[in-house]
Amino acid sequence: MLRLRSAHEPNPYLILLAPAGVWLVIFFLAPMAIMFAYSFLTRMPSGAVAWELQLGNYARLARPLGDEFPPAYVLMALRSVGISLLTTLLCLAIGYPFAYGLARSFPRRRDALLLLVVLPFWTNFLIRTYAWRFMLWRNGLFDVVAQTLGFGSAVLHGTETAVVLGLVYGYLPFMILPLYATLERMDPSLVQAALDLGATPATAFRRVTLPLSLPGIVAGSVLVFVPSASAFVTPKLLGGAKTMMLGELVELQFKTIRDWPFGSAVGFVLMLLVVLATAAYFRAVGAEDN
Repeated sequence: MLRLRSAHEPNPYLILLAPAGVWLVIFFLAPMAIMFAYSFLTRMPSGAVAWELQLGNYARLARPLGDEFPPAYVLMALRSVGISLLTTLLCLAIGYPFAYGLARSFPRRRDALLLLVVLPFWTNFLIRTYAWRFMLWRNGLFDVVAQTLGFGSAVLHGTETAVVLGLVYGYLPFMILPLYATLERMDPSLVQAALDLGATPATAFRRVTLPLSLPGIVAGSVLVFVPSASAFVTPKLLGGAKTMMLGELVELQFKTIRDWPFGSAVGFVLMLLVVLATAAYFRAVGAEDN
């Protein structure tokens, strides 16, 4: 018999949520609040931070350094969002067929393929990115293959193409795993029923498989887009000064230039861009689902 909980009894769900809540307050909200406060402070010529409140750090992002248009920081923000969106689309295009095949494979083959998906995580991400750097450098794998086939030199290091390749390589498993989890739970008899009713394979995919796999698409896209937009290791090692992204700019302000207030402002603008892009994506997918 179900017993109603008294108003004076502690809610057991709140007790279960308490450790995670305390962790988030101490290690997420508190640092974010400190960073937000720093974004309004003033950097002194010595590199120290003075408690003089101002909005100049945010205004600086839209200010051109010379006669340039659009301003360099605006261009950098647009590049960060564009590269992240392209990375997400490429991961989806590559990951969806793989996850679908993975979900429909025999158990033994499925286990082997899943092992291949998670195998890169056994090696440090920095080492793997350095390996890509050597492959994209002059006389690297891509350059040697292109010259052997008669296409001339193909040095991709220092280009946006190299950054996108590195990000797709790094975050592809984050797209495949949620998609696989969604497609593996889907009942194959639904597709078979659509085929029996006269639908073509393409129509069955568009009307049955794709809508049912939307939760996996949304989860994978968010997991790829968010770290891609704030990435700084891959753009720094595979890109160059012309491909700098906002994540790399934040790292530069904190570690090299020691302009913590401006770095904090860039960090918050980056976070705002990610939140807006993610919200727009959720809204578009929700409208499509309805």
